[in-house]
This record gives sequence, structure tokens and C-alpha cells, in this order.
Amino acid sequence: MLKVQEIREIIRLVDQSSITQFEYESDGSVIKIKKEAAQVVSETKEDPVLQQQVQHTSNVEKQAQVQEEVPVQQGEHETTTDADNNIEEIVAPMVGTFYRKPSPESEPYVQIGDRVEEDSIVCIVEAMKLFNEIEAEVSGEIVEVLVGDGELVEYGQPLFKVKTK
Repeated sequence: MLKVQEIREIIRLVDQSSITQFEYESDGSVIKIKKEAAQVVSETKEDPVLQQQVQHTSNVEKQAQVQEEVPVQQGEHETTTDADNNIEEIVAPMVGTFYRKPSPESEPYVQIGDRVEEDSIVCIVEAMKLFNEIEAEVSGEIVEVLVGDGELVEYGQPLFKVKTK
């Protein structure tokens, strides 16, 4: 079981990072933290006293820190300014480790020159031992891979460039 100070530290770290969701489970205790529009919401499935302390800590930290509201990027791709080339970027939907292939002995999901559809899986991003398959969400041809296999990626970081027309 986590101590109140450890929970405060987790809340502070999530609040200062670009992570929008965090979940921790250990010995039947679950801590979920979701950040939406510069707000930290936390839940615990433990005793009510600890839950009240976590909520109080979260409120105190919100009052102590004045934050600029940063627009949250929606979706997993964005259009770049390359009007001639119709290039769109597939971006990381979460913080984690980027993998181009499903297993070390497999071929990469996509390579430069491959055609992808909106529901094509292009990579995996591992976050907290969960392997999340990332879909292209755009149709076109992969023209550039921007991240190396096994590298850490941030939320919103471009992973691939796709030529759409």
C-alpha cells in the first residue's frame, strides 16, 4: 500500500507531465488519475480516510500552482504545412516506449513506401507494461519513420509521416 506522501508525489508528477491518464494497481488497491483540461482527478479503491487525504492533497496542489491552460491535442494525427505533398503525421497518443514490430523476431508493422488505411496498425506504444496497438487514423503512404525502435515517446510526438494523396 502506498503512503500518502507517495500518492502526493505521483499526483505532482502526473500534474507536471504531459500524461493524461495514470493507473496503479497493487495488492487489491487501485489508484487512477485522469487529467482533463489542466485538472487532476484522482480515485482510489481503498479506505475512505486515505481517499479524502488524496483529494485534499490534489486540491491544495491545484491552488498552489497557477498553470497556463494548454490546448489538448485531439486525435492521433495532425496536418503539417506541406501543402504540395499532402503530408500528415501520425503522433503518439500517450507516453511510452515505441516499437515498430509486435515481437523481436517479427517484421515491422509498416515500412517506408507501405500503404496504410485508417484502421491499419502502424506500431505499438508500451505504457506501464500494457502494449497499445496504434492505428494510422489516416490513409496514405508511409514516407518517413520519425522514431527508432525502443525509443521513449511523449504524448503528441510525431511517429510517422504519411503522404495522403
